[in-house]
Amino acid sequence: MADNDPTRSTDASVGTATVASTATATIAAEVPARRKLRLPKLSAVGTLLALGWTALIVLGALIVDFLPLAEARDPQFALTTRSLLPPDLLTAHPLGTDRQGLDILGGLLYGARVSIVVGIGGVVIGALIGGALGLVAGYKGGWVDRLVSIISDVLLAFPSLILLIAIVTVLDPTLLNVTLALGIMVVPSYARLVRANAMSFAGREFVTAARSLGAGETRIMLREVAPNIVAPVLSYSFMLVAVLIVAEASLSYLGLSIPRPEPTWGNMISAGQSDFERYPGLVGIPAIVLFLTVLSFNQLGEAAGRKWSPGAAKI
Repeated sequence: MADNDPTRSTDASVGTATVASTATATIAAEVPARRKLRLPKLSAVGTLLALGWTALIVLGALIVDFLPLAEARDPQFALTTRSLLPPDLLTAHPLGTDRQGLDILGGLLYGARVSIVVGIGGVVIGALIGGALGLVAGYKGGWVDRLVSIISDVLLAFPSLILLIAIVTVLDPTLLNVTLALGIMVVPSYARLVRANAMSFAGREFVTAARSLGAGETRIMLREVAPNIVAPVLSYSFMLVAVLIVAEASLSYLGLSIPRPEPTWGNMISAGQSDFERYPGLVGIPAIVLFLTVLSFNQLGEAAGRKWSPGAAKI
């Protein structure tokens, strides 16, 4: 005899729905947990690799003068060296030579020195000038804020590459002048970043307390507001170093930065493009080094942002 009791069917449906919802909730809880377990590991590995590559490039740039490398800068000392040698790790030219007989490995390390000096030097110049303008504008407000905003908007209105070409064309293409030009290019970016952060801290309780205790405006800006802006500025600076390295390589490729025979990654790529079909390493090797360096600085910037951002603990 069939059981037509509606109460039992209702209870069965409720039980099935309860089991299904419990299983769904369990799966939903496991997925974020797995992601939380995997993502930090992947990001930590990427950060370690980026840190290792950056340390290797910086160390090579610092000690290149003391390494037993073949001639990489002056073609007069490479007249007896065969040009366009292929890479061979067991010879004096492990990455080969270019059309002038200059060593590619040595050129990469000397080029790393130029890139590191230009990238870090430009960031320091931009951070000091733009940071000072942004700090005053964000804290003071009023006409000072409007003036700094107008200056930043005017500088940002020019295409970056055209502005760089104009500055470098007027000045001699020396390492100092290229660094100054790149530093001027990032001033408005720092000014806007620091201004936004200074505005958010200018009305905080600790600033009001310092003002009520008789602290001067300069002391408040330097002792109370500025330390709270250091973290976002540092994380942003890693990424801007990568941007400036690419900008210098672009100028070198166009022949507007440090000229040959001083090697830079950009002019090495430019010099090797005529032999690219027969010897792709002349372009490929400096391009890969440039790519890995830029990627590493971007990765370090993202890692610094995750570590120092206010919501880092919640991610």
